[in-house]
Amino acid sequence: MPRDLPISNGRLLVTFDGHFRIRDIYYPHVGSENQTAGHINRIGIWVDGDFAWLDNQAWERTMEYIPGTMVTNVKAHSSRLGLTVVWNDCVDFDQPILLRELHIHDLFGRPRDVRVMFHYDSYLYETEVGDTVCYRPQSRALVFYKRERYLLACGSASLTGDISPDEAQDDVEAHRPHMHNLSVDGISSWATGTKIIHNAEGTWRDAEDGQLGRNTIAQGSVDGVIAIHVALPANGTSTVHHWLTVGRSMKDVENLSAYVEQRRPESLIRHTASYWRVWATKDGKDFGDLGPDLIELYRRSLLIVRSQTDHTGAIIAANDTDVAEVARDHYSYMWPRDGALVAEAMDKAGYRELARQFYELVSNLVEPEGYVLHKYNPDGTLASSWHPWADNEGNPRLPIQEDESALLLWGLWEHYNQHRDVEYLRPVYRRMVRPVGDFLMSYREPYTGLPAASHDLWEERYGIHAWTVGTVWAGLEAAARFASLFGEYDRAERYRAAALEIRTATFAHMWDPKLETFVRMVTVTPEGKVESHHVPDSSIYGLIRFGMVAPDDPRAVLTMRSLRSSLTCKTEIGGVARYSNDYYYQISDDIENIPGNPWFICTLWMAEYDVMMARTLEDLEPVRKQLEWVHARALRSGVLAEQVHPLTGAPLSVSPLTWSHSTLVGLVDRYLARRSDLLASSAEPARRVATK
Repeated sequence: MPRDLPISNGRLLVTFDGHFRIRDIYYPHVGSENQTAGHINRIGIWVDGDFAWLDNQAWERTMEYIPGTMVTNVKAHSSRLGLTVVWNDCVDFDQPILLRELHIHDLFGRPRDVRVMFHYDSYLYETEVGDTVCYRPQSRALVFYKRERYLLACGSASLTGDISPDEAQDDVEAHRPHMHNLSVDGISSWATGTKIIHNAEGTWRDAEDGQLGRNTIAQGSVDGVIAIHVALPANGTSTVHHWLTVGRSMKDVENLSAYVEQRRPESLIRHTASYWRVWATKDGKDFGDLGPDLIELYRRSLLIVRSQTDHTGAIIAANDTDVAEVARDHYSYMWPRDGALVAEAMDKAGYRELARQFYELVSNLVEPEGYVLHKYNPDGTLASSWHPWADNEGNPRLPIQEDESALLLWGLWEHYNQHRDVEYLRPVYRRMVRPVGDFLMSYREPYTGLPAASHDLWEERYGIHAWTVGTVWAGLEAAARFASLFGEYDRAERYRAAALEIRTATFAHMWDPKLETFVRMVTVTPEGKVESHHVPDSSIYGLIRFGMVAPDDPRAVLTMRSLRSSLTCKTEIGGVARYSNDYYYQISDDIENIPGNPWFICTLWMAEYDVMMARTLEDLEPVRKQLEWVHARALRSGVLAEQVHPLTGAPLSVSPLTWSHSTLVGLVDRYLARRSDLLASSAEPARRVATK
């Protein structure tokens, strides 16, 4: 199930699914560890003898964010219970604290006894073995702990209805600053118990009658529920606050809880909303002819990327644990390729610090031979992989995707070219640029001069791929510029010579004059025979994207025309597939009309090419329509998945995918820059006439 609402501060990431249930609590890194292991953590409301969890059909939900912030704005309505509830949730922008604020409004016109139940299903260190949950009277809270992982669940409730129903529909900044004078801190009741063992469903079942068992401690495979009781006046609104503090010791989480009580949760939520609003709008960008929906999607994408970025600098591909049910693995890793592409887009959008932290991290991961490996954990340790270190005969083979190494140099040059921060560059040049540049120069196929075989960016094939060739060329060009910058002119010339040889070999071996397109992949036999493998694949665009082939080169024009025709889904949903007959989450075998599921990044790549080729403002109109297509396929919260269902438009695979959001950000910035250039060029003749 997609993660509709991720909220994070770079150390603590919390995600909500489409039923507004917490599914993931990542700490101490974004992407690691998941202290709930993706299991369901429920919220329910008991009122006057009736009860419903929020995923029950008794509730109608709308799930959004407060615009321009990483604070949720979720509305739930239940005619059966006679309640309307508005939630504002965030992770404090500075501390590892989840803050939740509920405004509960009576629809029945009579005083109500309301009990809000918050359930947590702990898998500390991603396993349920050896957990403990206990009630702590010192902090009037429930605490889950194991070794150096502690979660404290506490809360407070207003004594009377302190805001009007109209105010309850507004965002957090409209809340009254004196709200805390009407609150009582601490949970009203609790339950602790076991799950899984002896067929136990879990302690959450204890909440459904409105009475919690108040067992003070449980150990092993456990879960727990806290209750916060509130008196709801007739036709009035009352407020409940809940906070979950996370740390490495009992002292840590209890000190954080005391901090919340002192500063007040409503104040912390307001400050967090203000922080993210400033963060997301710091560039003061002129959005030209883009409407408010696209502007909000752009800013939402900035915030989603930030939510998936760890404080170490690791840019995580996606944090959606449900995918582990298919492969017993997930996307909560840093792929250097994804990271470099995301960093470049965020850098151009004005978020220099994110790119700097990323390159600082990956520069320390380069192997002595000059390459990076498949993927890494958020703390920089080597992650799981399916790339073998040997071929089928047991001969050594590098388990790499060479584009991942090459894109680090390309992205770093884009970063330096924008900021000219030579002091930051100096140690990174020594640790990363020189060894990677030397590796790209030497790791070559001897008969053709092309880069040697490696795994493709889709991680499915082994050979010499068009995307990889384009990135290696760009990486060598970047290495040559860096070498010249540091006065290593001989080295720079060697890099440039290698890049030229690769470019020449590409036109000789990867252009098919009969098909009038570049091919996806070539392989070379031991005897030196070059074999072409042509399947329409959107990643061929890499030859153009990274500059090796000019966008208006006739071969580029023909290739992109062929890819667009072959890979566009001929359904009402539209969009562009990865490649023809893409098996991953395949929905239909009608390849003629549905070559594969539409991917956001592949659809946006076609729009990027249109920006490159635009010569008039009218040429940009299809790009704006593609941006509107993305907005129409996003979740209501603005979250973009990896792919969408070709018949329904529903999200498929992981959601959100960081790469999808960063590609949207990059396209918007390219669109605006090109539009500005075209406006300026169209105004130039008029200025010359006026000058005369």
